[in-house]
Amino acid sequence: MTDNLPLAGRGCVVTGGSRGIGAAIVRLALAQGADVVFGYHSDEKRASTLVDELRAAHPDRQCSALQADVADGGEAERFATEALDRLGRLDVLVNNAGITRDALFARMRPEQWHEVIGTNLDSMYTVTRPLLMPLVKQRGGAVINITSSTGLHGVPGQTAYAAAKAGVIGFTKSLAKEIGARGVTVNAVAPGLIETDMTAAIPEDKAEFLKSLIPSHAFGSPDDVAHLVCYLASEKARYITGQVIEISGGLVL
Repeated sequence: MTDNLPLAGRGCVVTGGSRGIGAAIVRLALAQGADVVFGYHSDEKRASTLVDELRAAHPDRQCSALQADVADGGEAERFATEALDRLGRLDVLVNNAGITRDALFARMRPEQWHEVIGTNLDSMYTVTRPLLMPLVKQRGGAVINITSSTGLHGVPGQTAYAAAKAGVIGFTKSLAKEIGARGVTVNAVAPGLIETDMTAAIPEDKAEFLKSLIPSHAFGSPDDVAHLVCYLASEKARYITGQVIEISGGLVL
């Protein structure tokens, strides 16, 4: 490991890695020396384009994509097994897969609730469980879970999303206590308003109002989140565990 390549030689798995925050994490992890396998749900073309881009930029490192619905236990286990086979070793797991299905709670359909809980929270179990023992057995590594400022503070119309992301926080703290003695860190990153497909769907007038609540009057970028995640994945963060780090530009102070 060097300061220029703090993730050199590390095997990294990222769920939801084909777009937005996930793609930024994949790009930066490769740039910092890691080999990366990332998951995607359905957009094979986008995933393939990202793989081609990164293989061209980093021909000495491995980068590949695997399709999986991480809310499905069988698919998640297949994803985990194949990712391990491709990498040969695992040092970092980033649980990033997530969706929103915003609706006022009184009008929320059961399928909206279950889809959000399945992708955002159930995936903590379905993906992490089969990948945890390699980290424990080698007595080292990092698990980084992407939660949300919504899980810390709540947002009207996002009860399912907030419940799932709050669950990620509880999962993170408990798992950190379970496996800390094995040298594995477990932390959560809680982004606020970040320039992704999700925020792009916000009407312009509402987006301007939300920006007015942030001291810098701007949304964050996926790269802002990626730099924090990759720091937590590095040896420099070896004494940080069980933490929830909000990255929201001071939206809530």
